[in-house]
Amino acid sequence: MSTSLARRLPGRWWRHVRLAPDDLLRDRVYRRLWTSILISGFGGQVTLLALPLTAAVLLHATPTQMGILTAMEVVPFVLFSLPAGVWLDRVRKLPVYMAGELFIALAVVTVPLAWWFGVLTMHWLYVVGFLIGTAYTIAGSAAQIVLTQIVPRERLVEAHAKNALANSTAEVAGPGAAGALIKRVGAPFALLVDAVLLAFSAAILRGVRVTEELHAATRFWDALRTGLNFVRSHRLLVTMALLVGGWQFCYQAALVVQILFATRTLGLSAGAVGFCCVALGVGTLAASVVGNRVAWRLGPGATLLLGFAVTGAGWLLGALAPASPLGVAMFCAMLFCFGVGAILIFITFLALRQAVTPAPLLGRMTSTMRWLILLPAGPGALIGGWLGEHYGLRAALAFAGTGVLLLAFAGWRQAVIRTTRELPRLHAPA
Repeated sequence: MSTSLARRLPGRWWRHVRLAPDDLLRDRVYRRLWTSILISGFGGQVTLLALPLTAAVLLHATPTQMGILTAMEVVPFVLFSLPAGVWLDRVRKLPVYMAGELFIALAVVTVPLAWWFGVLTMHWLYVVGFLIGTAYTIAGSAAQIVLTQIVPRERLVEAHAKNALANSTAEVAGPGAAGALIKRVGAPFALLVDAVLLAFSAAILRGVRVTEELHAATRFWDALRTGLNFVRSHRLLVTMALLVGGWQFCYQAALVVQILFATRTLGLSAGAVGFCCVALGVGTLAASVVGNRVAWRLGPGATLLLGFAVTGAGWLLGALAPASPLGVAMFCAMLFCFGVGAILIFITFLALRQAVTPAPLLGRMTSTMRWLILLPAGPGALIGGWLGEHYGLRAALAFAGTGVLLLAFAGWRQAVIRTTRELPRLHAPA
């Protein structure tokens, strides 16, 4: 039944929506990918709330333990990104992407099972976080490359904006639904819904044909060195890696205390946290709709830095939120700012790095860049947890906000970012 529905859905829903003659959603293959992202995004909203709420509310995790949980999702990027990039340049990417969706579904199913049998612990969640991170490391890189096989390079900013629109649509409706679901069945069992949605997302992509030329395999270390040298030789890629890596460091520091701040400082219930996260979805939806136009008007470089400034200002606002209805509104505003800023950052960051990379190097470039920007994420999560435990949850938010605003200033001083007003042409391999 799910396969039949998967075949019918992408081809019919869009007929009731008015689209421009050249809209990407008129392309059947891209439309199926977009629909899969939308459904997967709804499932991701459940996990985004249910996993940390399980740790914070049911297992009474400390800020340090929350930092370790977040770091465990990042460790696989450090361990596996570079070899995964070499492997991805030798295999078809779409099957890897689909397998990753199913693997995550199996990993999250273990949480409600463990809770049902009374054996769920923080160590169990650490393992689940590691498995999810492993799938995102490999399948996430594959998904980014699949997009370049479907969409012309000159339309990558538009494609990433539309993908962000799918995710932000899920982020508008998903948190409220997830909060209500968690309130009704409990955080662990809500993860079952994510597993079902991920399986459906993979089913939609079944049978999609993507034209892909597999390249002759070279020795592993030679291939790895070629990818590293390509990134190292490109000033734009190196500069973006440093800036976005710094942003990830600060983001993880804020993320580990976010749920704790909402539940313990502001006194919000699990359901209320879910409804507050709707503000994040509204922010991502707004930025997804206008992001392509903002990038066209300001240029990709300035749009990237604008995203930094918006997220940094949001975390500083959250750090000042009092334990009152006003504080809850400020917390929602913080999430809204993050939604806006993160979309502006990543629709330009992803498009810029893909636009300058030849097809034979896309796997290695993608994995190398993900490795570089997520290398600081683990330490950021641990520092955020340490700050929250020793200096208060507000200190971690203030640290993140201040750090990102300084990064925006540093980025503006880099001409290679400030003067990039359109997607550059391909950079030949060194």
